[in-house]
Amino acid sequence: MTQHPNLHLVEVRCSSCGAAFGIRSTAETISVDVCSNCHPAYTGQARTLTSGGRIERFNRRRALAAA
Repeated sequence: MTQHPNLHLVEVRCSSCGAAFGIRSTAETISVDVCSNCHPAYTGQARTLTSGGRIERFNRRRALAAA
């Protein structure tokens, strides 16, 4: 018969903002780079690009070459 792995109550800690929460896992420790408290998609503070995309840059270069 196979045995199931032992589950532990583990504290997950975010290395960016320092937030911590508990989950059950087979790992002893868990560290994440970005959590839901500091991720731009969840916080609504998404970074916007100031420069245009590749198509806009291509069109600008094409217009300069034609002039």
